Amino acid sequence: MYNETMLALGQAPSAIRELFAYGARRKAEIGTDAVFDFSIGNPSVPTPQAVTRAIVEATQDDPVKVHAYTQSPGDPVARQAVADSLNRRFGTSYTAQNLYLSCGAAASISMTLKALIEPGDEIAVIAPFFPEYRVWVETHGATLTVIPACSSDFQLDFKALEQAITSRTKALIINTPNNPVGVVYPRASLERLADLLRQKSLEAGHPIFLISDEPYRELVYGGLEVAWVPSLYDDTIVCYSWSKCLSLPGERIGFVLVPPAAHESRQIMAAVSGAGRALGFICAPALFQRVIAACVDEPAQMAIYEENRRLLTGMLDELGFEYVNPDGAFYLWVRALEADAQAFSDRARTHELLLVPSDSFGAHGWVRLSYCIDAQVIKNSKDAFAALMADYR
Repeated sequence: MYNETMLALGQAPSAIRELFAYGARRKAEIGTDAVFDFSIGNPSVPTPQAVTRAIVEATQDDPVKVHAYTQSPGDPVARQAVADSLNRRFGTSYTAQNLYLSCGAAASISMTLKALIEPGDEIAVIAPFFPEYRVWVETHGATLTVIPACSSDFQLDFKALEQAITSRTKALIINTPNNPVGVVYPRASLERLADLLRQKSLEAGHPIFLISDEPYRELVYGGLEVAWVPSLYDDTIVCYSWSKCLSLPGERIGFVLVPPAAHESRQIMAAVSGAGRALGFICAPALFQRVIAACVDEPAQMAIYEENRRLLTGMLDELGFEYVNPDGAFYLWVRALEADAQAFSDRARTHELLLVPSDSFGAHGWVRLSYCIDAQVIKNSKDAFAALMADYR
């Protein structure tokens, strides 16, 4: 009568969104100020004024044109605007033909996996990882290979990578800056990874693709470099979203980039288009294609996130919590005060603290705090965190 796999997914929603929905209900019951919601990556930074102006200007045009279908992979003018921006920033020579505008990074990754996966394939991820990777990989018929990061600093563990990547590996997904930990992989590590993948591709007799998931690319602290991965490894496919850098999470706009240097790039690009067709991801929101074309070089506003990071880490330092200091994104990876992360998250709820347990990220004993929230929520949460710490003392 129905698909059992889809039923299971529907009955077991993501831990992040379940906690977010719980928070919405709880705020309605006891008031927004009484709930300290660190659950979801919903940017609190205002959308840039340039974006607002672009929206207004677009809506002044002929409404038939504004809201009409574009070509399935996106309007060529918008795609070329994105290509031109990448070329200015990274010294590349991309064109509109290398890009598919998508409904955000989620659609981008799902389409890319659908385009690549064949029966018997494995897709490797670095743990901790964004939980939906597992859903997309397994839904498209591949096996997920989980490779743990280094336990000390959550950087790439090359011994583990060497052992886990085999001839069955079709692709490795990386996410830098990383959700949930906030680490950024240095250029030297990415160069070493590229060398490893070239060696493994030769041994396997086929290219092993590197899928670079980049919704947090611009969200880094202290001027830290985020290397352009396709310049280091030809068989890279970039999946991107403007959700975070321009505070547009609900508008679902992003892209897939298949660089011309990638193995059989034209066929891969066509397969991405075919995946978009098969999955129903054709013609990303037309209004926001126009907005992105106008605002593609708009810088991310980092000052608020930097201040939130300072407030939160300072408070947790004072209370005695252990965490990984993030170099990018807007998440704090905090060690749970007991081995069972879910039990710790449940205990935190009794103090109206909404902290995402690490289990669904492929790790144990941690929680993720999203600090892209109003600074006052962080300040007001201090007593709740103090009470949580007192529970374990």
